[in-house]
Amino acid sequence: MKTVALAFSGGLDTCFCAAWLREHREYRVVTVTVDTGGATREDLAEIAARARAIGVVEHREIDARKAVFDGFIATLIRGNVLRGEVYPLSVAAERTQQAIEVANVARAIGADAVAHGSTGAGNDQVRFDVAFRVLLPSVSIVTPIRELGLTRARAIAYLEERGLPVPSGARRYSVNRGLWGTTLGGAWTHDPWAAPPEDAWPRDERSPQGARDVVITWEDGLPVALDGETLSGPELVERLGERTLAYRIGRGIHLGETVLGIKGRIGFEAGAALVLIAAHRELEKLVLTRWQSFWKDHLARFWGDRLHEGQAFDPVMRDIEALISHSQRRVCGETRVRLELGHFQVTGVRSPYGLIDPDVATYGEENALWSGDERAPSRNSLRFRALAARRHMRPSSAAPSPAMPRGSMPPTIPAKREPWRFDVS
Repeated sequence: MKTVALAFSGGLDTCFCAAWLREHREYRVVTVTVDTGGATREDLAEIAARARAIGVVEHREIDARKAVFDGFIATLIRGNVLRGEVYPLSVAAERTQQAIEVANVARAIGADAVAHGSTGAGNDQVRFDVAFRVLLPSVSIVTPIRELGLTRARAIAYLEERGLPVPSGARRYSVNRGLWGTTLGGAWTHDPWAAPPEDAWPRDERSPQGARDVVITWEDGLPVALDGETLSGPELVERLGERTLAYRIGRGIHLGETVLGIKGRIGFEAGAALVLIAAHRELEKLVLTRWQSFWKDHLARFWGDRLHEGQAFDPVMRDIEALISHSQRRVCGETRVRLELGHFQVTGVRSPYGLIDPDVATYGEENALWSGDERAPSRNSLRFRALAARRHMRPSSAAPSPAMPRGSMPPTIPAKREPWRFDVS
């Protein structure tokens, strides 16, 4: 009997796939649940129980929160990536990492096939298929939902007829929870005029009293501490997400073009992602020059498009990641964010590498570089042309020396520097 490794979320579609692959294809089904965030221990236990109830031969659970943060979310933050200027690509990062983990399991157990529960009308089918074809070129890909053109109603009926578990909520909404946000699907997404029902949103019954400030510490373009407490990337995102959820921050609707070229619409709740991207962007404004930001943002947008389209393995992605990473050497400091019910605002940024210097110029007030001598406009203009690079290259006890053009003095940037901290005593 052949073996198939099935990407298993425990939702309606993958429960159907597990049952159908056993009954109609006679596979030995190994389900693989990849935790990319958003699932509690109780959730994971319930998913495992559903797999056993369906009759799979083995169920595996993989914690991939660190992997998805390091491999994808880090670049989404550093690149300030928002699709359609609103959506932080919550699912694209997760699906790619999930496909990688399922492929690793399939290889380890010598599976004859891999399977996923994506439909034929969405983006996830591309992300899974491309990843599997790259990582497992000789293994068959089975896609029951796509092959059968199955509707949710038919999937529910199939499971009920066999006395198998039907996930709660399957009749109303499709919900995907992950480290980088939660996405919502349902009948309301098919009508661009329809508003999402209130009960579709993730909720926290706590009612915060008044505004709250949070301080995020950054090293090399990544968040490393929240209110002075050092945390890993996934821990910080989860902790910040708990706070934004209580304030109902991060709700949105994204309407855009799918990989297949059709228009699609989803709801999302991604408070931590939106706060981190906004805070990171403000810190970059303080420490990067205009053209550093221009080219980094331009390439990051392209990187996000390729990730969305399932092309995470394209070699150009590694090239762009290298440039983005290099651009973040001075994106260090602190950002202060005020949380209020339904919205947030970045209210302060500071960095030892900041390019604002009141001794040189104060916007709207005075400028030590401008003499006011109208007889020397060229001289004054040329001073301004050099201002950004001059400020970037100034000596600083905190800042590393900038990389110099080839042929000039060698760069002195240390490969690893000690993390800095503001003295808040």
